[in-house]
Amino acid sequence: MIFSRSVGVAISLACLLGMAVGANKPAVQTATAQAPAILPQQFGGWQMQGSPQTSTDPAAADPTNAAVLKEYRFSDLASCTYTRDDGRTLKIRAARFADASGAFGAYTFYLQPGMAKERIGDQAASLGQRVLFYRGHVLVDAQFSQESAMSAAQLKELAGDLPRPNGSSGNLPTFIEFMPHRGYVANTQKYAMGPAALAAQAPPVSADLVDFNVSSEVSLARYNMSSGEATLMLISYPTPQIAAEHLRRIEAAHQIAQPQPGTSSVEDAGPFFDKRTGPIIAIATGPVSDSDAKSLLGMVNWEASVTWNQQTDNAQARDLYMLILNIVILCGILAGLAVVAGVAFGGIRILLKRWYPDRVFDRPEQMEFISLRLTETVVKGASQTGTDGGRQAPQNPV
Repeated sequence: MIFSRSVGVAISLACLLGMAVGANKPAVQTATAQAPAILPQQFGGWQMQGSPQTSTDPAAADPTNAAVLKEYRFSDLASCTYTRDDGRTLKIRAARFADASGAFGAYTFYLQPGMAKERIGDQAASLGQRVLFYRGHVLVDAQFSQESAMSAAQLKELAGDLPRPNGSSGNLPTFIEFMPHRGYVANTQKYAMGPAALAAQAPPVSADLVDFNVSSEVSLARYNMSSGEATLMLISYPTPQIAAEHLRRIEAAHQIAQPQPGTSSVEDAGPFFDKRTGPIIAIATGPVSDSDAKSLLGMVNWEASVTWNQQTDNAQARDLYMLILNIVILCGILAGLAVVAGVAFGGIRILLKRWYPDRVFDRPEQMEFISLRLTETVVKGASQTGTDGGRQAPQNPV
């Protein structure tokens, strides 16, 4: 009976806990929907002047390339001016994107070949008093009024204060890992998620043939080969079957293309070699020899990988997990309380018997109580019946 009551209490508390989680869910979603501020009020001795200017319009970030930023899933912009006690100023424009892929793509779009590599955030480059870097899903363009030896260290502190993306949104596209490193020309890698960003790079294959409607992605880079500079283009598709179908379209378009600049399909700028490796199409072109183009393609080899610990951000799964975890914790607490109560009750009983014998729990050996003595009555009645049965019946007179 006690066990049944304990189970009932546990189930009731678990239900109340589940109702509380469900009631708090909209509040949690509302809180997370409000994105945190991009830029901090101060960092590394720099103090923000006034309030930052914010906007959700990509044209406010870059009127010329608003369509490109939209393809990178631009979210919002914050710009402000920081000052120090010595009178120096720092102008910062920080653009936030939906995920790290968008920030990485925008970083490669604005990256210039003459920039020097820096160790700030995830990737960074500088040119004079300007520093461009991204951290997570935020791209930062910093302009110092006067450069100093501590500028990089101060921006590292700023990178640590930037908001971070949740779950898998912080992962970069995996296919860019198959870009070769040997012969790579610094700062020439470009990542495109749409036709506007791709068209700005003068690619060997047009956006129509790439077909961004099937969730394709593109990465381009230049490589120094023995016979000249080649361009390598990787096109990633969701499945190998889709990649094979688009490779046939690209090869067919290349066969009928005319070697004239500005064509809408494929521009023939020297050797044109392509291949498919898994869901990736690799294209090598440029004023290089056939052997160098084939060698560059040979360095691109897709390998499937299975990830068991990939981060996800499923709110329903997380809420269900927390509900089950809270139920298990509640059951454990109730079981622990039951064990503690049992031990305490038994221990107190033993101590009271030892300290106060025959007073609280023990009973005296001879104790008066009411007894019906039914056994004696039954035995006595049986003995009388036996005696009467042993008597001889009187004889009738003649």
